[in-house]
Amino acid sequence: MKSSIRFKLSFMMFLEFFVWGGWFVTLATYLTSNLQASDAQISSAFSTQCFGAIIAPFIIGLIADRYFNAEKILGILHIAGAILMFQMFRATDFSGFYPYVFVYMILYMPTLALVNSVSFNQMTNPEKDFGNIRVWGTLGWIVAGLLISYAFHWDNEASLKEGLMKNTFLMTAIASLALGLFSFALPKTPPKAKKGEKVSVREVLGLDALKLLKDRNYLIFFVSSVLICVPLAFYYQYANPFLSDIGLANPTGKMTFGQMSEVLFMLLLPVFFTRFGLKKTLVLAMAAWVVRYLCFAYGNAGELSFMLIIGIVLHGACYDFFFVTGQIYTDNKAGEKHKSAAQGLITLATYGVGMLVGFYIAGMISEMYKAQGGEVWKHIWTFPAIIAFVVMALFAIFFKPEKKVAIDQGA
Repeated sequence: MKSSIRFKLSFMMFLEFFVWGGWFVTLATYLTSNLQASDAQISSAFSTQCFGAIIAPFIIGLIADRYFNAEKILGILHIAGAILMFQMFRATDFSGFYPYVFVYMILYMPTLALVNSVSFNQMTNPEKDFGNIRVWGTLGWIVAGLLISYAFHWDNEASLKEGLMKNTFLMTAIASLALGLFSFALPKTPPKAKKGEKVSVREVLGLDALKLLKDRNYLIFFVSSVLICVPLAFYYQYANPFLSDIGLANPTGKMTFGQMSEVLFMLLLPVFFTRFGLKKTLVLAMAAWVVRYLCFAYGNAGELSFMLIIGIVLHGACYDFFFVTGQIYTDNKAGEKHKSAAQGLITLATYGVGMLVGFYIAGMISEMYKAQGGEVWKHIWTFPAIIAFVVMALFAIFFKPEKKVAIDQGA
């Protein structure tokens, strides 16, 4: 791959995840401090990601793959996203904010597939090249968090009182506009589908892969993947406001430790996969979820602040060891014919259905404990710890060990 193309793809990935990390991490904190949103409203805002994940396959499968170059659609979606993000920056109440974030996430979620499509189209050896390109996305997310905490200080107590957290949307709007314009300079990525080729809704949603659920082991894994998204939703929705509320300094910057650990655990994944196998790696991932939430429940911003840092750093183990391992397992189970359908189905089930349920439960639990008073955050974080433990226990009991899965097929 030419160095100029490598640079373009890396910069594309950097901006793609800078845009997401620049506002999504602090969304609940912003909604609470700037718009005085309720827990139900916060859940509604986060749920827009799920609706975006559900609708994204239609935009990709029925439009992007059939009629237009991927890089051009990417550019149009991000320019439109910049306009919507600027409207979120200007919003003064939740009712004025929600319609924009809803439409924005429907437009943004398809771009995650589009940047991959543009990247893979330029690679002769994706197994070797994609990781080196994708890591720039993680760096983009990290840089966004570091800027918010350490450069602009928008998440400290004084700035929150002044309402400066809304500037995250202005920063993201500028980055989204830059990516939108830059996209038109990306390598040409023509539509995949041939003219006149028919495509069904069943194919777009990956429903052809439902036959995998006839396999008892895969069914257990599939259900566990959906259920583990409930604890994941708690982290996305409440980690930043929790850390801000208890007084941890530079909470958004410190949350980037989770993305830094992703890089480390991604490197460790083949070692664990080879040594312990599929089942133990997945059980270890779910155990990390339990430990993470217990650290949040019993840690504090004082002498036990190290527990909070451990909880954040475990994000790499939670995410990589479960979801990446799951993608590899799905890839191997699906076979050559249904690889894309299977990955689409598991993404729809987890980031669509699973997270949607998770955000709703997180808001409901938070609202209930806040009404009761007392040690609110301790109770809020104990709940996802219990869910993760139950899912882990059921998975460990019912999932039967399988032959080793080839790590390089999904890496």
